[in-house]
Amino acid sequence: MKNQTASFIISAQGRTALEELASDPSALLPNRELTTLDRLRRRYSPEEAAALLEVALSRQRAIRQAKFSQASAMFFTRNGLEQSSGEAVADYRAARLSRVLPPGTTLADLGCGIGGDSLALARYFHVTGVDLDEARLVFAQANLAVYNRTENFRPLLANLTQLNLADYQALFFDPARRTSEGKRLFSVEDYKPPLAVIHQWLPQVQEIGVKISPGVDYRQLDAYECEIETISDKGEVKEAVLWFGGLRSKEVRHRATLLPGGDTLINLPPAEKPPVPSGLPLAYLYEPDGAVIRAGLVEELALELGGLRKLDPEIAYLTSEARLETPFARTFRIDESLPFNLKKLNRRLQELQVGRVTIKKRGSPLDPQQLEHALKLKGDQHLTLVLTHVLGKHTVLLCDSSMKLNF
Repeated sequence: MKNQTASFIISAQGRTALEELASDPSALLPNRELTTLDRLRRRYSPEEAAALLEVALSRQRAIRQAKFSQASAMFFTRNGLEQSSGEAVADYRAARLSRVLPPGTTLADLGCGIGGDSLALARYFHVTGVDLDEARLVFAQANLAVYNRTENFRPLLANLTQLNLADYQALFFDPARRTSEGKRLFSVEDYKPPLAVIHQWLPQVQEIGVKISPGVDYRQLDAYECEIETISDKGEVKEAVLWFGGLRSKEVRHRATLLPGGDTLINLPPAEKPPVPSGLPLAYLYEPDGAVIRAGLVEELALELGGLRKLDPEIAYLTSEARLETPFARTFRIDESLPFNLKKLNRRLQELQVGRVTIKKRGSPLDPQQLEHALKLKGDQHLTLVLTHVLGKHTVLLCDSSMKLNF
């Protein structure tokens, strides 16, 4: 999107047009988009019409996702919304920074995009939002105004790799994690700019936070002295953050944080981490939160709770005889454990009068949808079927679906 087009979008005329689109949600349905675009082109230039439709659709998507509390008044591009952190995650990160950095710290938000992170950071610090795209900066400034936080924010059009860092006491870096075609990048050195640029910045600014995709193979980070924090919100893994310098917790390499509660789990030093045994299913099954799994802290969870063991050395399921409360896992009561055999499973489900199932899997090659089609379900009972390995053997666990989850 061009700068002039972005300026039109945030103008009084553009805002009025967006309000008109919002007042007629049917105009934004997939089968009406071309008709709506044609109608907009009768009043505005082709570029303005396309931008109005993109922002209106992105607002609608942001509202559905509940990413921002003021989404209905904000300005997004499609890619800008996809790459932005949700308000809950951004607020958590900014609050963590505020516990280390003094109020009024000068901080550069590198790759600020439409301002999702700057919104949270400007509550505590003097923020410079840096980006190479002037249109994104126009939207960022407008979005900070929606939250009445422009006093602590200034936009800066600049190349991140050529920025003079002398004026900044801390950095928050959000590299582009998609290609220009929208394809996700899973190597930190393919990011734009690549993560290795950190090595140029650290001699000048030690306090740096970096947002990366949680899908990255964390072994790529072996050359970086940082804490790796994996964050989930309401059970969904959202992102990982690298903390450098004084922002890193002492002796912590991996951390899993669960929002909205803020519960956190950290790695144990190898000397304090006895092996967790594996064994047959007991009375309860624990499915660790995705952040715990991505952070490699399943064994830490088992040791913290005590009395838990794995079902298999390679599978991230835990089991115990007594039900233990934890925010870090969903808990299911195991009613039965069967070696997987489709005919025997069907027979048992018919005996139990099971008419509905929820199928979960970890380590199993089976496709849950195909399995559900192959099941002969008849009755009024509902079970959760867990397809997994137990001590290397393909197993199905029949679990009570009525149990309350821990979060």
